[in-house]
Amino acid sequence: MATRADVEKGGVVRKEPGKVPSPLYPQHEGEREWVPWIVPVFFVANITVFVITMYVNNCPAHTTARDGKCIARFLGRFSFQPLRQNPLLGPSSATLTKMGALVWEKVVHHHQGWRLLSSMWLHAGVLHLVANMLCLLFVGMRLEQQFGYVRIGAIYVLSGLGGAVLSSLFIRNHISVGASGALFGLLGAMLSELLTNWSIYTNKAAAVATLLFVAAVNLVLGILPHVNNFAHIGGFLAGFLLGFVVLMRPHFGWMERYSLPAGAPCTARKYLAYQWILLAVALLLLVVGFAVGMAMVFRGANASDSCHWCHYLSCVPTARWNCTN
Repeated sequence: MATRADVEKGGVVRKEPGKVPSPLYPQHEGEREWVPWIVPVFFVANITVFVITMYVNNCPAHTTARDGKCIARFLGRFSFQPLRQNPLLGPSSATLTKMGALVWEKVVHHHQGWRLLSSMWLHAGVLHLVANMLCLLFVGMRLEQQFGYVRIGAIYVLSGLGGAVLSSLFIRNHISVGASGALFGLLGAMLSELLTNWSIYTNKAAAVATLLFVAAVNLVLGILPHVNNFAHIGGFLAGFLLGFVVLMRPHFGWMERYSLPAGAPCTARKYLAYQWILLAVALLLLVVGFAVGMAMVFRGANASDSCHWCHYLSCVPTARWNCTN
């Protein structure tokens, strides 16, 4: 009999009892499939905040002829800053700062720690927004269907916070906005979910290789100028650890109880020992990491003083660009 996973794949796939063919369609018989709503809410919230930001920006009123012409002037106060100021078709840096962009000086010296959270809802432009929202829908919807709104919502927000904390430790002279840290957190959670629930999957090597390849490509792209790769790295690490904590699932021996004859005993344990060990280690690292990171941020510590090569993780200078500008 074809399962839901088989139908969605377009055909009947033979699989081992109690196991699923890949982490893309991993619902077991007896597991609840959630109706996504928190990811659509995040989607609408990001777009709404961008529209409000453009309204506040009001390019025609705040841009002089010397700065250049606003783009798409027919949009009125929603028109975009000149390309020389923002090539991503968006607001000015001043508007982003006003709306809650991550600015090290304001977080540390003006006690505006709320920027660590507000910055993940802002975007530098239409291109930035579209790329992130497509990723949110593609990755987030499936994860929420599988694990529910509480766990995926927590991973999204805490990963965004993790990305902002790491950014604040290394970036002092530039503003930072975007949901990239939160989105990388979802990607990291997908990887740790696969690892901690290793026993329920077939095609494991292919799934791990795919996730690592996608993560590696995006992190490599992060070394280009004007891309905050520290937000990517911080978000990915936070999401990776959170996946071990909140995405642990019963192993296939436990799930096979649904196929046992009525009244037959099931002696399998729900979770395996290695899952509990990974959960404990990840939770410890997560708590320590956030505690130390937040303490360093509000103390004004510069992580670059202790890691002189780490700036290359976010930008590698070449003959075509200079990372200091």
